[in-house]
Amino acid sequence: MTDLRRIISRLDVDQKIAQIHGVVPMDLVDPSLPSGGGDGAALGNGSSYDVDRLPHVRPHGVGHLSLGVQLEPDLQKLRERIQRFQDVARDVNPFGIATLVHAEGVNGLSHPQGYQFATPWGQAATWDPSLTQTVGHVAAQQARSVGIHLYFSPLFDLARDIRWGRVHETYGEDPELVARMGIGFVRGVEGDGDTGILATGKHFLGYGHSLGALNQAVTQLGRRELVDVHAEPFRRAIAEAGLSLVMNSYNEIDGIPAAANHWLLTDLLRGELGFDGLVVSDYGAVTMLWNTFLTSPTPGHAAAAALAAGLDVELPSNAMTRGLSALLENGTFPESLLDRAVERVLTVKARLGLIPEIRSSAPSPPPALPSPDEAEAAARDVANSAITLLKNDQVLPLAPTQRKLAIVGPAADELRIHFGSYSSVSEAEMPVAIHRITTGQVPGISANPEVFPDLFQTRLPGVEPIFEKSARNLHPAALTVAQAIRNIAPEAEYHRFGDFLETPPIDREALSSAVAGADTVIAVVGERTSWVGNHTAGEGRTTADPTLPGNQNDLVEALHALGKKVVTVVVSGRPLLLDDVDRASAAVLLAPLLGHVAGETIADALFGVIEPGGRTPSTFPRHGGQIPMHHGHPIGSGYSHPTLPRPGYVDLADSTPLYPFGHGLTYTSFDLQLEQARFEAGEFSVRAGIQNTGDRAGSAVIQLYARDEAGTVVRPVRQLVDFARVRLEAGTETTVEFTVPLSRLAYTWPDGRRGVEAGDVTLLLGLSSAAHCGEATVAVPELVLGESSSPSVC
Repeated sequence: MTDLRRIISRLDVDQKIAQIHGVVPMDLVDPSLPSGGGDGAALGNGSSYDVDRLPHVRPHGVGHLSLGVQLEPDLQKLRERIQRFQDVARDVNPFGIATLVHAEGVNGLSHPQGYQFATPWGQAATWDPSLTQTVGHVAAQQARSVGIHLYFSPLFDLARDIRWGRVHETYGEDPELVARMGIGFVRGVEGDGDTGILATGKHFLGYGHSLGALNQAVTQLGRRELVDVHAEPFRRAIAEAGLSLVMNSYNEIDGIPAAANHWLLTDLLRGELGFDGLVVSDYGAVTMLWNTFLTSPTPGHAAAAALAAGLDVELPSNAMTRGLSALLENGTFPESLLDRAVERVLTVKARLGLIPEIRSSAPSPPPALPSPDEAEAAARDVANSAITLLKNDQVLPLAPTQRKLAIVGPAADELRIHFGSYSSVSEAEMPVAIHRITTGQVPGISANPEVFPDLFQTRLPGVEPIFEKSARNLHPAALTVAQAIRNIAPEAEYHRFGDFLETPPIDREALSSAVAGADTVIAVVGERTSWVGNHTAGEGRTTADPTLPGNQNDLVEALHALGKKVVTVVVSGRPLLLDDVDRASAAVLLAPLLGHVAGETIADALFGVIEPGGRTPSTFPRHGGQIPMHHGHPIGSGYSHPTLPRPGYVDLADSTPLYPFGHGLTYTSFDLQLEQARFEAGEFSVRAGIQNTGDRAGSAVIQLYARDEAGTVVRPVRQLVDFARVRLEAGTETTVEFTVPLSRLAYTWPDGRRGVEAGDVTLLLGLSSAAHCGEATVAVPELVLGESSSPSVC
């Protein structure tokens, strides 16, 4: 018997159940106490968090602390609060076992004082996994310094429907890009396994491909596409980075919710993908089996169904698992399944040194915290490489001495718009929303301490100035775009036109008067993204029409009608429908939620202080009728057909994307040549020569795609298999070599085996998915990798 199983054998049933659920700060609130009656942050509604209530609310112990960062808005005090919580938890838990504390970290530590970075979709625009590794490293070290053990990051979801509000949290649409960027983050968090922090891949599986892009809705995908496409980033992270935890998704697949899907969580994840870590629930996912999907008659049955399927932990609290005792007592649920989940939880705790009786196999050294200056420099590196030039009719870069310059747009003088969910700003906004709901300040919503269901869809009238003030207080040194532009070009004037929410007609006479002296107008537009408030993107905020909200399209078109050169800056964490903006603008610059450094980064890119370094991690459709749209669609479908001509939409003059996947312009020019392509010893070897033919330094992202020319299963029209970011001084050149295993092209065959069939593969080299600079066709032998978890997918 192992040490862990010996410990489990000494636990009673209630103590076991306690290890597989969480507690949230709201569970620790005693509303009968006046504000300040607890030891935690005051909530503003006559109560506060009190960790000394833990023995009362969890008398048998607690395995996990959820939303722990909400205990205290000051990091130093948070460290003390979490330590105090652990002291109490060790007294309550058997054998002095500590509690696992988790947080979010894709933008950096998700806390008001966390070091912040561009949102993941912005990080993906860098096409540089070393930068996501830096984000993960900085975030992990800061989290560990306050007592956090787990990051519920990164997202390995593929986002292919731009209506979905969580696109900004993903690394885009492509399995290879998502895998590489996510693996970079995992490696940054976990290092060589000695950081004391573990990463969690989510959401398993197909969460970003829901019906109508509605959050938590059904995923209508065949098993082959789930296994071969959507599971690929998880497969790679498990094999290449030793991914430690996985979180289930909210959706249901073929009638079975993911939280209770044995094929998904056991056959595929643990069987075919080889995962041997801990599976945690997304918040409320187990509860949804009972009250949303109606597949479980009682809370206890919901918990039992999840555990039987392969889920190990209910989060954030214990709404369902507290009903397990009755099922265990009457014998309808076997204790062995409970023991299995407890063992997986304790395995993670032992690894992190949280079980006094078991020494950690890899004791971690004290965290070497990055300094604020180091974190700031890293944030700027990410932002500089993420900002993306979508269009340029030789108007950019602007000259600093340019006099006739005006700035308009609602995003020009706002800091808050540059942040997404799971950021310092969004964390500070959450308590504001909770307070407004619990104190009855929101029309149509009754005051209720159980606010979670109401948070994401509830409108908060008039809250925007409060959120903006909060963002500026959190980041007092940050500049808005207007401020940063005027630091470079002091004579540029800002005029407030346009609105994010309202749609009144643009006062064209006033606009004409305001910009009369300007030859060039910088229009800064976009959409707000977060959890709570009046945002048009964020978790639970799907939009039927993903265009610029309010009257911002009209603003750009009105400027164009005045005969001005319009430079449009779009602040967004997802592709928007920008066809009208593109036609009305001489240049379009995308700022993909760059955080507190956004203003200066945008100004530097506009004036050529930096080279816009980003490439699109997602396809930009021209029209809403093209959604969903992505570059790697199957041969015979979609907008690109190498075999036969196909008509597009009869009411669209052009059915191709407005901006293709991997697109991004520079202020210089590159010549890319395919020099050699061959296949030997199970690998593709490709050599490319690239020269900077312009007059200034710049970065190119060389992209290698492949197309399987024949197979018994329809293959993608192109599949990204490798990429490299290269920076070259003016007039210089270099050679780039790619080595790609044939297994990168594997798929599930009709007979259930997985591999690559013998035949020809065409390799396509380019600077975007639509700009190929060379191609070569090579013959490959058959490769068999094993059986798929879905042998009957045909």
